[in-house]
Amino acid sequence: MKRCKWVNDDNPLYVAYHDKEWGVPSYDDKYLYEMLFLESFQAGLSWECILNKRENFKDAFDNFNYHEIANYDDKKINTLLNNKGIIRNKLKIKAAINNAKIFMDIQKEYDTFSNYIWHFTNNNVIINKDDIFKTTSELSDTISNDLKKRKMKFVGSTIIYSYLQAIGVINDHELSCDMYNKKSD
Repeated sequence: MKRCKWVNDDNPLYVAYHDKEWGVPSYDDKYLYEMLFLESFQAGLSWECILNKRENFKDAFDNFNYHEIANYDDKKINTLLNNKGIIRNKLKIKAAINNAKIFMDIQKEYDTFSNYIWHFTNNNVIINKDDIFKTTSELSDTISNDLKKRKMKFVGSTIIYSYLQAIGVINDHELSCDMYNKKSD
């Protein structure tokens, strides 16, 4: 199988993520929060590092239950800061709590977070038709700015672009990748 060049074929987690998740349109709020959470923890790190710690994050953060995360207190934050299986960055942990609250505010406003995120493209997948490496776009700028206005943290345009790729709003598989051809048929 031909995959995007960035995939580490020696890491089964990475291969499975590329082949089964990355770029697949998602409308499930639980998954959308999980990916937003993981992307925010990626800031300054590699995606592979985050992916390798995904199960640890899942265990440490109540299965990415944003209702639970929104209510974390100082005791829970300290427990997380001592968890060697996750990224122990206090700013990112506090951002996850903050972002969970705002995520739920957006759900109240749009009925679902999915409605919110997909309304920016009128529910259409953007299919890139070239192999030009991008880290931001007008779309990621717009969404990033809106989330920042709502006081979300670690949601810069680069993080949001990566998020949009992950959740399938943007199909950025390389043209030679079998997944690009599969998704764009």
